[in-house]
This record gives sequence, structure tokens and C-alpha cells, in this order.
Amino acid sequence: MTTMTLVQLAQGEIKTTGVRDWMLENIIPLVLLAVALLLLWLGGGKGDNAGVMRRLAGVVIALAIIGLAVSGLGVNVGEWIAGLFTG
Repeated sequence: MTTMTLVQLAQGEIKTTGVRDWMLENIIPLVLLAVALLLLWLGGGKGDNAGVMRRLAGVVIALAIIGLAVSGLGVNVGEWIAGLFTG
């Protein structure tokens, strides 16, 4: 019975869409929440507002890169940047 199930599973197509969707829906929001709490804890208690803003700028840039990678628009952005230099 187990061998039959394994053969049937092996014949099917393996996809990662379920794992990708789970990561987008669960891990990324938790990481963003952790980063926000860390920023508040590091800078808020000391009154270092400039340091918090520097870190926040890095987080925004990282989020933009993650957004491009997840949405699939990275190729379009790359073509646009290449078009600026190649005319």
C-alpha cells in the first residue's frame, strides 16, 4: 500500500506554491513585526530618533527589494534601468 502511494506521488508534479504562499502570509508579517518592535526598543528608549530613522530607511529599502522579488516585477525594473543607459 505504501509503495503504491509513493509511486503515485512520484508521478505527480512537484510545486512550491503552497510553501511560497505560506511564507508570504505568515513569516514575512512576523519578521516585519519583530523589526518594528526592535526599532522601537533600540531607539525609542534612548531618544536616538536619527538612529531610528536610519534603520527605518534600511528596512524600507529591504521591503522594496522583497516586494520586487515576490511580485515578479524585478525583470521589468531591470529592463527599465537598462533602458536608461542604452537608449
